[in-house]
Amino acid sequence: MTEGDETEYLEIAFAGNGDVHIRTNTEPETVVVTTAAKWDAFVLGVRAGEFDHFVEDVPGP
Repeated sequence: MTEGDETEYLEIAFAGNGDVHIRTNTEPETVVVTTAAKWDAFVLGVRAGEFDHFVEDVPGP
């Protein structure tokens, strides 16, 4: 990443207590906390294409 880069991305942190903390680099003060089990289910859904309909017709980078 270079200085002044405005690319938005997610930051994921795995806490020692099993929680998963999710935030964007553009709004780091807002953190979503979920369980590792829910995170794993989400990742499996992404890999299976369950959310592809949200990005159909969205131009790529």
